[in-house]
Amino acid sequence: MTAPVIRILHEGWADLEVPLPSYETAGAAGADIRANLPPEIREEGLTLQPMERALVPTGLRVEIPAGFEMQIRPRSGLALKHGISLPNTPGTIDSDYRGPLGVLLINLGAAPYTVHHGDRIAQMIVAPVVQARFELADDLSETARGQGGFGSTGRR
Repeated sequence: MTAPVIRILHEGWADLEVPLPSYETAGAAGADIRANLPPEIREEGLTLQPMERALVPTGLRVEIPAGFEMQIRPRSGLALKHGISLPNTPGTIDSDYRGPLGVLLINLGAAPYTVHHGDRIAQMIVAPVVQARFELADDLSETARGQGGFGSTGRR
């Protein structure tokens, strides 16, 4: 399978020295995304207080091929060490979106956390998309689980 090509455009204000998204190891599923902060806050960074959310800019716009999506996910090290996550994980970037790529972070930790210019803040997964058809039905097929919802399969 040929890897899809994600075309990237820098925002006019972006620091071109901040690396593009990249896979840090040969077996990595996610490419790390970095904060590319506006010039007026590059020195001090962006501080998230506990339970505060912020849209962190990447300075990028992307073109994702039709039939694919980009999923934005938390970085496990930031989550474990500092409680930094994404409130809408995974975030989805559709193939027809051409606006700025921002990463919505939340500080679930007990202490303030500062995102510095160039920090790796999230990871992106490029995945194929299947669009389903939806049709109204008079009934649904029976299964062993039936209508069992949350927790209905028990504890094993």
